Amino acid sequence: MLDFNESNTTEQMLLTTLQRNGWEYIPAEELDRDESDVMVESMVRSALIRLNPEIAQDESRADEVIYRLRTLFLSANAQNLVTQNEAFKELVFEKNSYPFGENGRQVSIDLFGTEVNGKLDQNQYVVTNQWVYPKKKGGKRLDLVLLVNGFPFAIGELKTPVRAAITWLDGAQDINKYEQSIPQMFVSNVFNFATEGRCYRYGSVCMPASKYGPWHTTEDKSDGSLAAVQTSVQDMITPYKMMDLFQFFTLYATDSKYRKYKVIARYQQYEGANMIVDRVRAGYPKKGLIWHFQGSGKSYLMEFAAVKLRMLPDLMNPTVLIVDDRLDLESQITAQFHSSDVGNLESASTREQLMTMLRQDIRKIIITTIFRFQEVTGELSLRDNIIVMVDECHRTQEGDLGIKMRAALPNAFFFGLTGTPINRIDKNTFATFGATEDRSGYMSKYSFSDSIRDHATLPLNFEPVPVDLRVDKDTMDREFDVLTEGLSDAERGELSRRVNMKAIMYNEARIHKVCAHIAKHFTEKIRPNGYKAQVVVYDRPCCIKYKAELDKLLGEKCSTIVMDTNDDKADEYKPYRRTKDEEAKILDRFRDPHDPLEIVIVTAKLLTGFDAPILQVMYLDKPMKDHTLLQAICRTNRTYDEGKTNGLIVDYIGIFDNVAKALDFDEGSMKKVITNIEEVKKQIPALLRKCLSYFMGVDRTVEGWEGLMAAQECLPTNKEKDKFAADYQVLNRAWNAISPDPILTAIQADYVWLSKVYESIKPTNGGGGLIWAALGPKTMEIVNSNLDVGQVHDEEEILSLDAELIDSFIEKYKNAKTASKKVEIDLVARIHQHSDDPKFVRLGDKLERLREQHEQGLINSIEFLKMLLELAKEAAQAEKEVVPEEEIDKGKAALTELFNGVKNINTPVIVERVVTDIDDIVKIVRFDGWQNTTAGRQEVKKALRSVVWVKYKIKDKEVFDKAYSYIEQYY
Repeated sequence: MLDFNESNTTEQMLLTTLQRNGWEYIPAEELDRDESDVMVESMVRSALIRLNPEIAQDESRADEVIYRLRTLFLSANAQNLVTQNEAFKELVFEKNSYPFGENGRQVSIDLFGTEVNGKLDQNQYVVTNQWVYPKKKGGKRLDLVLLVNGFPFAIGELKTPVRAAITWLDGAQDINKYEQSIPQMFVSNVFNFATEGRCYRYGSVCMPASKYGPWHTTEDKSDGSLAAVQTSVQDMITPYKMMDLFQFFTLYATDSKYRKYKVIARYQQYEGANMIVDRVRAGYPKKGLIWHFQGSGKSYLMEFAAVKLRMLPDLMNPTVLIVDDRLDLESQITAQFHSSDVGNLESASTREQLMTMLRQDIRKIIITTIFRFQEVTGELSLRDNIIVMVDECHRTQEGDLGIKMRAALPNAFFFGLTGTPINRIDKNTFATFGATEDRSGYMSKYSFSDSIRDHATLPLNFEPVPVDLRVDKDTMDREFDVLTEGLSDAERGELSRRVNMKAIMYNEARIHKVCAHIAKHFTEKIRPNGYKAQVVVYDRPCCIKYKAELDKLLGEKCSTIVMDTNDDKADEYKPYRRTKDEEAKILDRFRDPHDPLEIVIVTAKLLTGFDAPILQVMYLDKPMKDHTLLQAICRTNRTYDEGKTNGLIVDYIGIFDNVAKALDFDEGSMKKVITNIEEVKKQIPALLRKCLSYFMGVDRTVEGWEGLMAAQECLPTNKEKDKFAADYQVLNRAWNAISPDPILTAIQADYVWLSKVYESIKPTNGGGGLIWAALGPKTMEIVNSNLDVGQVHDEEEILSLDAELIDSFIEKYKNAKTASKKVEIDLVARIHQHSDDPKFVRLGDKLERLREQHEQGLINSIEFLKMLLELAKEAAQAEKEVVPEEEIDKGKAALTELFNGVKNINTPVIVERVVTDIDDIVKIVRFDGWQNTTAGRQEVKKALRSVVWVKYKIKDKEVFDKAYSYIEQYY
């Protein structure tokens, strides 16, 4: 019987791919090692001799190096594994001196060829499978081991791609167990990886399996197939990237409880940091803009880039300047760099320190804030190997501060990093940091949907509250207009700012109701799951008012206020006046799941840069917009545990009545979708048929990984894979939501068959060990309890940015969608008919952007139809302005015939070029009815003269006259 199994699919595909990548395959039983050997010592010895002339002179010296390494491996245990892993890296790059020089002089010994020593091509790269350790009966069997110069650098666990209950997560969990039982195998480890042939995930030593991440490329971010796994492996596990990750992209940090952990770069950090390095090495362009979404690790990106820039010898010992726009971010970045033991690090905490460091040519990593450039005048350094990385660059770089910084460092490189997409009105950030070589304006982009797909961050859900708690802005604005009639715009604006909103936000009755809702919502929906909350209020007096109300409802220990207490002349906020250390301790208490402090009340603090994964819900009762709003709500979307599947915003202001408008950014990754299970239920038969149709004609008789990959080729493009993944996930969720409804009985056999096929190409957060990480039972309970089927505007409907949820208006807008399709088809036909005309090229671009907005959920079907009709109107108008295609053809044909007739050996060019040039220039100058006006005739003759007489030197008057008469007739 033909079969797909782990050995003939996943394992064989990876071995084949790795060999193509430059890894030499040697079966484990052929490797020369003793029972307890972790290293293949014969390979280690050969590398030492090959890389070091001092050892080549006396090969016995290799034994001393090997002895020191063997001691490190044998002393490893599960409790000190990260420390031993760090110690191995130190032995390689720092504590690598041996008395092998002349007269016992200490010399550095290379265990590996690196980019720094220029010997990368002298390493031996080996992949082996079914490695047993210890090498005896009962030893642990590892699926794949990758060796560099005899040291195990990566371990891979593989699973079958066709069993529903098995995923990559099972493989990653196996690795976690091996780290406990055979820690010696992980002392020299760079990273581990796991795959079941659908998803590829990797992580560092002692990283929980649930924290493993994907490796994608800029061109291909797909998941769910052998081809996708192969793409990830082809890109990541190359000899060069293995050594690059080992030397520059792994860090060792210490948490607040003094525990060591290892950090390895995610693919977007690796890509962004290396783009910075590549531009500095090339010397051009000297700037670039990086947008990596909130929570996706920009700080580590800067750290990886800084470390590599400082270590590359060809950059001549550069200065790396990390610039933040706030003191708290400066402290946060400095603490992160210090916790990672990054060397040659300085903090320029005053303007004088900064100026002194730059004038004295300090060659280190310097962390400072943009405001230290406030009083800087003139040049501080003319060096061209100063690299400036500006964090949250959209906020402070367009004014005097950015200008002063560039004037002080005129030859420096400037790279801007932002966690929010650049707003349409924020064009200066592109001008300041965006290089013209980057077509999108961004050097590197990692969007909201990218971070959700990779589980780097969580989806954001928005929950409106009962109407009586909402701020009725329309009524408020109308009443305000009546009250302020006769005042100037400036007076109205000032009064509105001071009185209008403030009066509402200070209303005692409303505050009481809002706090009662917060207390009920928190105790029923957030606290039972072990998560915490943030309450964002209008201003500092409101902080005090809300705290007093919440104390009555939840007790004093449950909440605290974190706010700026400067300018507190009346000592109103004295109880919350804290030093930096005291505030840090409060926030550590908030992060502690066992501490009774569960809610922080804020107005301006902790809305940016605050990282507390245990925070799930933000109760938002303060007007905000754009970057500030996006940064604030993203405090809730950090990953925490498997039960936390989303960040939640409870909106008392009504900001998210229109998500697309509230977050009015260029990127289409913000989505507004309303879930409605009943509407999905109605679609099950159609969705089932649609899913089945993807796999028509699949040949399932071919065995092995080639056969399975061929089966997956019925989804040849990422777009089709995405469509299938979305369709199947909707079907799967709907099925589970309504099962065992009697309507499912008739189609159950088809559903079961489809599910089996789906298992081999399942999207990232599919079944097996991952299904509860994607949507746990508690979350389902929350969603279902807040869903009133049939009422679109229910007071507790959930608005979601989760890209996987289905548009509930499928049924409601069926007619609109049909109409949209008809208009769209007609529009595409018109655009195609005039595909060479610039007007229609622009219309095609507009249509494509409109489609993207619709697909991304930024506009619903009705809005889509309206916009399509506007485009159709534009197309109709444009058609009036162009000559019908058949007439253009007639004109060209007539002119071609004319010039063929007069062509001789003295005619300097081919006929086709003459005719094309005349056709192009006449179309520009002529207009409707030009033949009937003197001005029109003169313009056309002038244009014709410029082609026939001037450009092509054809001075024959008869030719000119005939050409003009043809133009007059046919154009």
